[in-house]
Amino acid sequence: MSATVSFQVPTAHGPKDVTVSYARVGHGAPLVLLHGIGHHRQAWDPVVDILATERDVITVDLPGFGASPALPGDLAYDLPTTNTVLGALFEALELDRPHIAGNSLGGLLALELGREKRVRSVTALSPAGFWTEAERRYAFAVLLAMRGIAQRLPLPLVERLSRSAAGRTALTSTIYSRPARRAPEAVVAETLALVGATGFDATLRAGTAVRFTDDLPGLPVTVAWGTQDRLLLRRQGIRAKQMIPHARLVRLPGCGHCPMNDDPALVARVILDGSR
Repeated sequence: MSATVSFQVPTAHGPKDVTVSYARVGHGAPLVLLHGIGHHRQAWDPVVDILATERDVITVDLPGFGASPALPGDLAYDLPTTNTVLGALFEALELDRPHIAGNSLGGLLALELGREKRVRSVTALSPAGFWTEAERRYAFAVLLAMRGIAQRLPLPLVERLSRSAAGRTALTSTIYSRPARRAPEAVVAETLALVGATGFDATLRAGTAVRFTDDLPGLPVTVAWGTQDRLLLRRQGIRAKQMIPHARLVRLPGCGHCPMNDDPALVARVILDGSR
């Protein structure tokens, strides 16, 4: 069931109200799932039912994405602010150091929350922040192009394209290695989410100087990378392992940048193993 929760976040001009949309299902240790830039919590749908057999799964629409409203004007979309917002969300949902998994931007945020000791374990799927400057520029250019194309496509055309495997490939092959597996309605919904992401531009601007450069001693960390990731190339996983030497580095054969759809069983097993 989807729901919303509102809570206050401190700013230089006093507390501000933030509202976040989320869904919660399952039983077991709490596990929070964070999506990437321009995506929404439904990116996790292929694995949620599997995870929910063993975890209390909370999928979150980050502020300014999916069904979550934009942040108040006083709040930036940078890492310190997002860490504060997510920490306040955990308190509002009465989550005491949950396990966390994230994809892309969500993977970086998961690692940041691990660095701040707000979580029990981290599983990062193709996390941002381990790029060279050239790799970052390439990824940002692709993301901007994806959004620009989505903004220009009339909804009836998106719906028509989504009905064929070739059309779904045209719309989503940048992030999925097996786009034909994505349900037509899911492709339409995530295209609309990309178009409507009010936090997209500010998040991208805030990411221009981002690098993850910390070890996470004493925290279980899994970094997993799809072998067919066309957005954040898999060699960045080697850098992540060098930065976090004790992390478990997992290869996801045949998977793209958002591997949850390409191999749900494998990704669910990686997340469950990493959140013991």
